[in-house]
Amino acid sequence: MVRKNILLFSVIIICILIQNSSAAENNFGIVKAWCNQEPATVNNFKVKINEPIIVKVEITSKIEGFIDVILEEPGPTKSYDVISGPTDFDDYITYDVTSSWSKEETWVITPNGKWTNGIAPINLYVQLNKDIDDVERVQITIANPYILDEQYSGSTSKPTPDPKSTDQPPSSEGSPGFGLVAALMGMAVVVLTRRSLH
Repeated sequence: MVRKNILLFSVIIICILIQNSSAAENNFGIVKAWCNQEPATVNNFKVKINEPIIVKVEITSKIEGFIDVILEEPGPTKSYDVISGPTDFDDYITYDVTSSWSKEETWVITPNGKWTNGIAPINLYVQLNKDIDDVERVQITIANPYILDEQYSGSTSKPTPDPKSTDQPPSSEGSPGFGLVAALMGMAVVVLTRRSLH
């Protein structure tokens, strides 16, 4: 009985987390992110020490207030250096905004060799503030690069991303209807659990 309840609780939590991980929109704004022109979350790619990674973030406000943006690197070991961009890792950018305000920011980062042969996530935290105590938050894992213990042999100059690119950036809104599928899976687990208890 306890084991089934733990399983049910775990499935529901996983469904909620999966649904929220692709959410980049709330009542206060829309947040989109890309890594090397791929929509967040980018997985299964390898990068070498000093190899440039381009991180792009686009924020659109639905409110009047202010927005805090922070590019984050979890964990005690700081695996990346910022080559160019509006801030360093873990430093805030604050914007005073109006409804329909939009901003795009780009960072060029490189693995610095302090962490290798493992995954080092690149995260984004955005806090949309209508008032000091009226806030909505968006947290996105932009990418999960696997950092190789090898030096990048390409150009050492700082790459400059082209903001006027004619390529349309891909949407980061996730698969349509995925939330519905997750909710149906959760309900099916509840029904099956109840049937097995009787």
